[in-house]
Amino acid sequence: MRIGVGSDTHNKRKNCRRIVEIFNEASVACVIHTGDITQAKTLDVFADLTMPLMGVFGNNDQEREALESAIEQYGFEFREPPWVLTLAGRSICLVHDPLEFPSSEQHSFDLRLHGHTHRFCEDRVAGQLTFNPGECAGMMLGLNAVGIVDLSALTAEVRKF
Repeated sequence: MRIGVGSDTHNKRKNCRRIVEIFNEASVACVIHTGDITQAKTLDVFADLTMPLMGVFGNNDQEREALESAIEQYGFEFREPPWVLTLAGRSICLVHDPLEFPSSEQHSFDLRLHGHTHRFCEDRVAGQLTFNPGECAGMMLGLNAVGIVDLSALTAEVRKF
């Protein structure tokens, strides 16, 4: 199973349209957003995804009532971080800020996904992958990125746009 990963779209709808194209073309099973959508009208763009969208709220998701209404309207699923779930037999922890991850001494996950930093991160420690594809909301063509994670192999790739 392959999943799409994006974060920190910050209401940049032009970028979000490209993100939707990338994930639809890649035929990922679902898309995970690790926070900072910012405004509900951005979810209107994500409604064109051909697969489910799920994620966590970020520190800039302050229009909560409007966001929650759009999430319900489109059948998306978002929660407060940390959100621990299982997909394809893999334990996954979703947060916005990497400081929100539960203590690694108490919790071990196959995959840890985060955003917030706008910086690429792919760390593997003791069989655990921590991943952030990096900047999604920038204005510089070719420097924005989303990720595709293969849950079977527990590998990640970055797609720049």
